[in-house]
Amino acid sequence: MKNRAEELQAIAGKTFDVCVIGGGATGAGCALDAQLRGLRTVMVDAGDFAGATSSAATKIVHGGVRYLEEAIKGVDPKEYHVLIRALHERVRMLNNAPHLTRQLEFLVPSYHWLDAAYLDIGLKIYDWLAGSGRISPSKYLSREETLKRMPELQQEGLIGSVEYADGQFDDARYNIALVETFSQAGGSALNYARVLDFGRDNAGHLSGISVRDQLTGTQFPVQAKVFVNATGPFTDSIRTMATPSVPKRMRLSKGSHILLPLDLFPTHDAMLVPKTDDGRVLFAVPWNGRLLVGTTEQEVSPEDEFFVSREDIAFMLGQLNKYLDHPVSPSQIVSGFAGARPLVSAGENQSTKKIARDDVIEIDPASGLISIMGGKWTTHRAMAEDTINAVQKALGAPVTESPTRSHVLYGGEGFSSDFWEKLMAAHPISKETAHHLAAKFGTAAENVLQLTLENRDLAQPILPTNPAIQAEVIYSVREELAVTIEDVVARRLGIQFYSWREAIHAAPVVGSLMAEELHWSDAETKSAIKAYVDKINHLLERAGLEQERSEGSSAARSTAV
Repeated sequence: MKNRAEELQAIAGKTFDVCVIGGGATGAGCALDAQLRGLRTVMVDAGDFAGATSSAATKIVHGGVRYLEEAIKGVDPKEYHVLIRALHERVRMLNNAPHLTRQLEFLVPSYHWLDAAYLDIGLKIYDWLAGSGRISPSKYLSREETLKRMPELQQEGLIGSVEYADGQFDDARYNIALVETFSQAGGSALNYARVLDFGRDNAGHLSGISVRDQLTGTQFPVQAKVFVNATGPFTDSIRTMATPSVPKRMRLSKGSHILLPLDLFPTHDAMLVPKTDDGRVLFAVPWNGRLLVGTTEQEVSPEDEFFVSREDIAFMLGQLNKYLDHPVSPSQIVSGFAGARPLVSAGENQSTKKIARDDVIEIDPASGLISIMGGKWTTHRAMAEDTINAVQKALGAPVTESPTRSHVLYGGEGFSSDFWEKLMAAHPISKETAHHLAAKFGTAAENVLQLTLENRDLAQPILPTNPAIQAEVIYSVREELAVTIEDVVARRLGIQFYSWREAIHAAPVVGSLMAEELHWSDAETKSAIKAYVDKINHLLERAGLEQERSEGSSAARSTAV
C-alpha cells in the first residue's frame, strides 16, 4: 500500500470510474471487485478502515443457525435468502484468506431429549441447505464426549450436545487485507477522509465529492462517473446528502461482546446457547486466547456512543452462567467491544431482532447514487459483486464476471498452516510471536520481520506479556495507513480486543514508535497517548470495571524494550 502522502497525491483532484464511500467490509469488498474488473476505483472513509461495525463482529463466518429457524417458522423468504447466500459465501471467505480464517466446531448443549432431537434435525437441514458448501456434517455427541470437549459445562441435567461446523475469522485484519489487496491491484484508498458534499452535472447527477482530510483539515475534490455508498450505519446520511428528500431506510441494532480468560472455559470449540431470554442466540467462542461472548440486541441511532454497558454485561453473563459449572463474574472480564448492525427497514415497526439481515441495493434516480445497505460480514463479497454489477450497468458497460469469488487476499498467497515454523526457522523469534505474526499478516509477516533486520530493536516485544513486536507498529504506519494509536493497538495488532489493561500499557510504546514515523512533537505524542488511555478508561468505567493509569511514555517504552 502507498503511504498516506502518496495516496493523497494520487486521489486529490483526480477522476475515477468509481468512487466508493466507506472502507468497512462492504466498501472494501466493492472497491476490490470494481478494481479487479478493470474499473479505476477510489475508496474513502471518514474514519479508519474497519473502524466501526466491521471490527465489532462475533468473529464467526457462518450461515446463521437462528435464521434457519426464523425462515422455517416465519415462512420468511428474506431470512432464507440470507441463510443460503451466507452458507455458500462462508467457504469463499475461508478459501480466500486462509491466514485469517479457520474452521470452527460449535457445540449446542442439550438438557432435554426433545431439544436435542429438535436441534439435530434442524442442523441436518442446515447441512443439507449448504450443499457443496458444507464444511463438515453435524452430529449428536454423548454426555461424556460433550464434557470431554467442554469440561466446565453445567453437568446437572446434561444429556449431550449437537455439533456442527462454521468458520471463524479476524474481522479487523480481514478488512485490512481487503484494502491491501485493492491497493495492490492499483486502487487508491484513504482513511480519515470525510465526504462533505457532492458535486453535480447539468442533469443533477453526481459528478464529484468534496473531501476533508480529517488529519490536516485540508479539503480537496474527487471526480467519478459512479458513486457507491457503502457506509453501513451511516448510509442514510450519505443518501440524504445526495437527495435530501429520500426517506430514511436504516434501523440500527447495537451488538455488544465481552472477552474473558479462556481458562474459565477451556475449550477448542465454540458453544451456542440456542435461546436467550430475549429470543436470540448467544455464542461463547475461543478467539485469540480469550473466550469471546456475545451478542446483544438493542436499537440505537448513528449518533449514539457504542460501548459495553453494565446492563449488557449483566445480560450476557446471566445467559452464559446458566451453562457453566462455575459462574463468571463481571470482575473477570478483560475486554469488550460494541458496534451497530446496519439493518434495512421497509417501514416495519417490529423490533430490530425481527428485521431480516438481508441486503438491499438502491439506485437513486435523482442523483444516480448507488447505495448498498444491510447484509452481514459473511456475505460482504456477494454484496459487493451485486453492487459492482449495478455499477457496470450504470456505466453502460457489459456486466462481467466477478473475479473475487476465488481471489486470494494479500498475505494469503502461499500460506500454509505451518507457515509460523518457517518464520521461526528464518528469524530469531519466539513461537508465540511466530504464531501471532502468521495469524495477523500471513505471508506478509516476512515484510514485517524485514524491518527487524534493518533495526534489531524492532524485534523487541511491545509488552513482555504479549507476542506483538515493535516492527508491527512501523509496518502498520508505513504500509497500512495507521495514523492513530487506536488504529494500531485495536485493529492492526488486536491488543485492545485481548485486554483493555494491556492496551493501556502498550499505548506509550506504540505512541513513541509512531511519533518517530509521523514526526509528532513531544506534546503531540503525550496528547495522543493520553487521549487513547482516557478512551480505554472510559470503556472500563462504562462497563463498571476499575480504571487503570499508564506509566509515562519513556518509562513504559524502556520497560518493554
